Amino acid sequence: MDFQTLLHEPLFWYTVSFVLFFVLFGRRIWRPLAAMLDRRAAHIRAELEGAARLRREAEQMLEEARAEREAALADARAMIENARAESVRIAEAARREAEQTAQRRERMAKDRIAASERAAVNEVRAAAAEIAAEAARAVVAESLGAQTDAGLIDRAIGNLPASFAKRVAA
Repeated sequence: MDFQTLLHEPLFWYTVSFVLFFVLFGRRIWRPLAAMLDRRAAHIRAELEGAARLRREAEQMLEEARAEREAALADARAMIENARAESVRIAEAARREAEQTAQRRERMAKDRIAASERAAVNEVRAAAAEIAAEAARAVVAESLGAQTDAGLIDRAIGNLPASFAKRVAA
């Protein structure tokens, strides 16, 4: 292709007009276009920084939540262990108290039985003493006369001070 035919080519004129347009208006168009692109890039950068900051905050909150969860689990475990220990202690105290109560009741029952036995023995002794005294009175009444009775009574009255002295000393 020679230069003459090139001048009649529409593609040539499109290319020339394109280059001239950018040579003449390139700076005027490029600066606002670059400024607009810079603003857009700055806006995107700010959004990315905000997103990164939010992500860091979310990760920090997640770590704090995990730490709080672990602390809560540790507290719950400690409470459960304390509750178990307390329940064992309470059960042991209740067992000891039940044993002591059973022992007290057993002692009281034994004391009542012993008291009943003593009362029964005392009643039997009293009845036996009464029967023996009645029998002795009957025997004495049959075997002794008025003269003998008077001597026995005098002797018993004479022995009273010595009997009182023995009882007071004991």
